[in-house]
Amino acid sequence: MGNLLSNAAKFSSQGSRTRITLGRDVPAAQASIEVWDGGAGIAPDILPHLFEAFTQADETLARSAGGLGLGLSVVRGLVDLHGGSVSASSDGLGKGARFTIRLPLATVEPPAVKAGPKTMPRTPRRVLVIEDNLDAADSLRDVLEFAGHRVATAHDGPAGIEKAREFLPDVVLCDIGLPGMDGYEVARAFRADARLRQTYIVALSGYALPQDLAEAREAGFDMHLAKPANLEDLEQALAGAPASRD
Repeated sequence: MGNLLSNAAKFSSQGSRTRITLGRDVPAAQASIEVWDGGAGIAPDILPHLFEAFTQADETLARSAGGLGLGLSVVRGLVDLHGGSVSASSDGLGKGARFTIRLPLATVEPPAVKAGPKTMPRTPRRVLVIEDNLDAADSLRDVLEFAGHRVATAHDGPAGIEKAREFLPDVVLCDIGLPGMDGYEVARAFRADARLRQTYIVALSGYALPQDLAEAREAGFDMHLAKPANLEDLEQALAGAPASRD
């Protein structure tokens, strides 16, 4: 809901209204939540791809409003985890948009439990996210806090190192493509710092070829995740970290 309301505010002009309605479909045993806005609207060709990572309804609007980034893909991921669905509709550019979340009311059969290492307890961790994309950083923070972790964020390498010395994270999720001091340099700085060298560091990158994984290991990363990482991948990464400092 935070992401949907944030987007409604970003893409609506000052003075316009955003409306939230709640409903229940008894025959279908579903609850519905609808977020309406009178903002910029969505072009018909964008609607089918709106919940894909980094899809933006209009580049000019997205830049002026700070971008959509991963927000809507995170909404879909969280709704999927609850066995629900999310959809969007719009009458076109300049005519606002409506987002509808549907969630089951009745108890549903749980999915089959996967055998092996993917089944793991959710141990709360102190997590530092170092990511220059503000939407991506906020979305990761929201997902991890929803899962019960304590999260801090930083938006470049030097700020991430400074924050780590203050926050003392169990796990660092670090983007490789940071401006200036990139993720590889950040990992090397952690390994050279007496207080931080034991921190579990996970690389986040859009590149996951063998040479990319090898370069991440050489720099000092403990694990590599391809973007956009889903909640199961993130939980698996956090489960591999040492016990929390708390």
